[in-house]
Amino acid sequence: MSIDVHCHLDLYPEPFKVAEECKKRGIYVLSVTTTPKAWNGTCKLADDCPRIRTALGFHPQIVHQRSHELELFDTLLSSANYVGEIGLDGGRGFKDHWKVQLKVFQHILRSVNNAGGRIMTIHSRASAAAVLDVLLGVDGIPILHWFTGTQSQLKKAIDIGCWFSINPSMLETKKGYDLARMMPKERVLTETDGPFTKLSGRFLYPWDASLVIGKMACIWKCDIREAEAIIEHNFKQLLLGNSFS
Repeated sequence: MSIDVHCHLDLYPEPFKVAEECKKRGIYVLSVTTTPKAWNGTCKLADDCPRIRTALGFHPQIVHQRSHELELFDTLLSSANYVGEIGLDGGRGFKDHWKVQLKVFQHILRSVNNAGGRIMTIHSRASAAAVLDVLLGVDGIPILHWFTGTQSQLKKAIDIGCWFSINPSMLETKKGYDLARMMPKERVLTETDGPFTKLSGRFLYPWDASLVIGKMACIWKCDIREAEAIIEHNFKQLLLGNSFS
């Protein structure tokens, strides 16, 4: 079973072809969106693809340009079982818009909480401390995608119940590899963040999420089949009681 819980399916050059290939391969994909206005179009990629689900998102890097879409987010939330990509970004060029990022993220989390919680895939680049502070007490399941915070921040994330999705590019760095070693194996999932990630000069596609398995097997000191079984079990536990099947 191949599982990609964070992929921008709509942003590939030929997204319908990618979706069709995912269907052929039987890959489970959580197709995240970057703006509420992208929701309807992105949902069409999942037509006739029962293992693709769409997440309602509002990416922190563009909220300062589209904060007027927050009302649309609230309108669409009742139709979405998954939320993402949401979060904060403290990186160069985005920290200037920190106030609006924080306002939008806090609003989204309040809406999710009031709606009874959702599975959420969350961006926390150069902002892990703030993301974790805002997440405290919010109903739902937060998945920190491509976590790059400190080890102490990781420990806090573990303590508040966060899950983690790991992509092949993350494991190419020493920091990413070391963080992955510290993550509870029962809360680890695979992702690609495609098409924003590359490996050996080529774009990653949802089926490339399986490249994570071999390295996690090394980290967990088990064979690849066992590592694959752990990820599959985690995925089923995460979605227990949800409609992703």
